Amino acid sequence: MTKIALSKLYTDAFHENWDRAAFSDYEGADYTFSDIAKNIKSLHLFYQLEGLKKGDKIAVLGRNSANWGTVFLSAISSGIIIVPILPDFNETNTNHIINHSEAKLVIGAKSLLNKIDFDNDENLKTVIVLEDYSLHASRDENTRYRLNDAFRYYKDNKLEKENFIFEKWDPEETCILSYTSGTSGFTKGVMIPERSLVSNIIFAQEHMPLKPGHKIVSFLPMAHVYGLLFEFLFPVTLGCHITFLSKMPSPAIITKVFGEIKPQLILSVPLIIEKIYKKRILPTIEKPLMKVLLRIPGLSSIILKKIKEKLSETFGGRFFELVIGGAPLSADVEKFFRKINFPFSIGYGMTECGPLISYEAWDRTITGSAGRLVDRMEVRIDSEDPYNMVGEIQVRGENVMTGYYKNETATAEAFTEDGWLKTGDLGIIDENNFIFIKGRSKNMILGPSGQNIYPEEIEARIANQHYVAECVITNRQGRLVAKVFPDFDAIQADKIKMEELPEIMEENRKKLNAELPKYEQVSSFELVTEEFEKTPKKNIKRFKYV
Repeated sequence: MTKIALSKLYTDAFHENWDRAAFSDYEGADYTFSDIAKNIKSLHLFYQLEGLKKGDKIAVLGRNSANWGTVFLSAISSGIIIVPILPDFNETNTNHIINHSEAKLVIGAKSLLNKIDFDNDENLKTVIVLEDYSLHASRDENTRYRLNDAFRYYKDNKLEKENFIFEKWDPEETCILSYTSGTSGFTKGVMIPERSLVSNIIFAQEHMPLKPGHKIVSFLPMAHVYGLLFEFLFPVTLGCHITFLSKMPSPAIITKVFGEIKPQLILSVPLIIEKIYKKRILPTIEKPLMKVLLRIPGLSSIILKKIKEKLSETFGGRFFELVIGGAPLSADVEKFFRKINFPFSIGYGMTECGPLISYEAWDRTITGSAGRLVDRMEVRIDSEDPYNMVGEIQVRGENVMTGYYKNETATAEAFTEDGWLKTGDLGIIDENNFIFIKGRSKNMILGPSGQNIYPEEIEARIANQHYVAECVITNRQGRLVAKVFPDFDAIQADKIKMEELPEIMEENRKKLNAELPKYEQVSSFELVTEEFEKTPKKNIKRFKYV
């Protein structure tokens, strides 16, 4: 078990970087570590005046911002359990989480406060505005004065860094209640203990090349553990400077922001990387002349080097590594990125592991894998031959949750009788514990002769075809059908007529089937006119379409 305490990681980070830049809102305010400490202590004083105690819960509802990060740190530094709520949750889910978690306080963005049903939650006492820490609603008329007094105190009195200390936690105590929204549609509160956060942070410190003062752009949802851990919690412990973006950016915004910030480490989800590849690289390398030039030795390497330089500039040009996680990356994109020796790595994890299960640095990983099992974790494949026969990936170790909050049935179902967490993902491992993921167990389709079909692999191929934005494979009485949402931006840019689309898609289908074994071939493409509904991680909610 890790010996370092979460409290020491953060206390040391603030003391050692007291006057260094800590947080910035993109095109907004800048804060040093001492500025953030002062706001944290103001919130601490308010919690005390409100009667909040160690183990109580507060919820934070909003998009990425310096104040969101401050609220989060104010909770874990005072022994209070934080409940991050994804801003994309609807009103029903938002209130379910507030109610189910028994949160006594919500600190939320102005634009999202209308989602909160304050009158019908007996546990909820107070709602604070995230942007300026002002009072929105309270059951006690004196709360306003307590809030004002708390923030006035540290305006009038200097905070010495020696007096800024994080509260200690027991390793098994829940620090975060993370409510997931998966592709199956269920929402459960994952209890992430102190040991999980420490184990994840220590691994990142030991394997990711960041230093004090390095820059990070936080744009993945902070209410999801992938963005929370690697774009926020881990960089703070090293004294990095984090710039927060409030929205999931388009490729154009990424180019602008990353060009200005020039971060040293970049986290992303496949959807963004695949869009950049499809819109900025594929049109160039698919030109007839370019295809000829890329077959000429010597000239090919020069062209690929130029493409790599241009791609690096898209992300600011100063990063050591681009880490991709949250969903599978298209095999075509991975193959091309390896070909140009682009510094990217693919990781694997889940909320229940806070999140890390596997990762390896870009220059030591294996193509097609999701990295190597991380420290302080074990993995096994539930099959007779884990190296060759696909089975469920099961893990145990310090990163694993303690269970689902107030849901003993779901907790029992998540673990095997001998204590291994069932990930629900299918895959194999090699002798060096590199994990190769094939798909989700609940998505697997049984072929006509008992073959295992992993729809995610077929969908990744289709998504790279002309004029396809995204797709879902469905099994219709033994026939595979692809529901396809067209790329209307590309269609408009190339002046394609809508009546031409069915013929183009039929050509796509024939090209696809020529590359697939017979039992995986798709019988038809069905065009849909609306984008598929997604989780905050940008995974399609498959249960709504299959």
